[in-house]
Amino acid sequence: MTIRGHFITFEGTEGVGKSTQMANAATALEMLGVDFIVTREPGGTPMAESIRELLLAPRDEPVNDMTELLLMFAARAQHLYTRILPELESGRWVLCDRFTDATFAYQGGGRGVPGEQIAQLESLVQGSFRPDQVILLDAPVETGMIRARHRGELDRFEQEAVAFFERIRRTYLERAAADPGRYHIVDAAQPLEAVSEDVTSLIESLVHRS
Repeated sequence: MTIRGHFITFEGTEGVGKSTQMANAATALEMLGVDFIVTREPGGTPMAESIRELLLAPRDEPVNDMTELLLMFAARAQHLYTRILPELESGRWVLCDRFTDATFAYQGGGRGVPGEQIAQLESLVQGSFRPDQVILLDAPVETGMIRARHRGELDRFEQEAVAFFERIRRTYLERAAADPGRYHIVDAAQPLEAVSEDVTSLIESLVHRS
């Protein structure tokens, strides 16, 4: 009988180094002989990637908060049922750049969409499915935004005001505090080597516990 894989998500505001640390985690899993895939949200499948383009592209037309929320969950439904769940059921671990915590943080904390509405969609799309573990890379917003600006042209979300990201960070930290057994906060303001060491140690401990 195949043992179900683990679903680990990486969360955080802009510029905290999620892509770098996901690559680091992938290297750690490879060294430990764990079969895995790396994916992202919104996105992860061709259709969901098309929705990602709609969501991130800067545009003159105002995007209604509910439109944004529903598109996020439309992409998530496609990603979850056509990629994430089949991979987990085959025994692979799944490392995902953002998941529903990002929706509570960005659309909930950032945009002000009521949490109950997000929770209703979460239940509709996911049922009882939740990430096994959440790695929250946390850094002061100003630190992250300086790094994000150095990456090049900003997308529609990255162009938001600092106050938007302060609300997002606060929401992430509140969610982590409410479920400390599942959330792991990593200080992403540390030098890169220290952050990588923390993430590697965390991944190793998760593998040994599984």
